[in-house]
Amino acid sequence: MAKSDSKNMAQAVGKSLKTSVQKANLVLRMIRGKKAEQALNLLTFSKRRISEQVSKILKSAISNAENNHQLDIDKLYVKEASVGKSMVLKRFRPRARGRSGKILKPFSRVRILVEEKEEVLKKSDSKKNNTDNNLKGNK
Repeated sequence: MAKSDSKNMAQAVGKSLKTSVQKANLVLRMIRGKKAEQALNLLTFSKRRISEQVSKILKSAISNAENNHQLDIDKLYVKEASVGKSMVLKRFRPRARGRSGKILKPFSRVRILVEEKEEVLKKSDSKKNNTDNNLKGNK
């Protein structure tokens, strides 16, 4: 994302969340494409441990949109929610016959992008109704 085309977008990044990429992606999959308010509700009532931290990141993105870009928070939706690898803590545990077992403790980096949605749905709904009426008339 370039700086010049970020007129009606805002983002927030969580850099070292203590969870694996796969587990964080399960939570982010729930909120992609949803309105910001609905996404916050989903995260509030999610049973996953990481959803609380993702909720903080989403709130940060919403406040960035409101304060830095003067966007209307009622029209915001989650345009992009991505997760990537951060660091990995490596620990070792003694195993049988003098060997060691490796324990990997992964961290994740979450990026949430919110955008202001323009409401153009009313025209498309009227076109849809016209095509539905035409289909019913042909039968």
